[in-house]
Amino acid sequence: MKDVNIRVFVLVGLLVSLLIAIFVSPFASSYPDGLEKIAEIKGFLEKGEEWVLWKLSLMPDYSIPGSKNEKIATGLSGFVGTIIVFGVGYGVAMLIRSKRS
Repeated sequence: MKDVNIRVFVLVGLLVSLLIAIFVSPFASSYPDGLEKIAEIKGFLEKGEEWVLWKLSLMPDYSIPGSKNEKIATGLSGFVGTIIVFGVGYGVAMLIRSKRS
């Protein structure tokens, strides 16, 4: 019975996370975050733009490349990111669980 309760809790948590990622993330502020704002004020923002690796990301700047609707692209990237983080977390939990058994 305990495993069922934990599974329901995890699935409900995943569902809530996905709903937030899909429907709330498109309304996030377009203003720069704290780190980006300080980098802009202090004058080293351009150094971060020179770093090329982020441009090779699957979802650079929280969007899906090639998508014409920015809000839909942001919601999709939130969905994909949530699934990836959940999958990694679930995999780590299963590894830890199998080592304890």
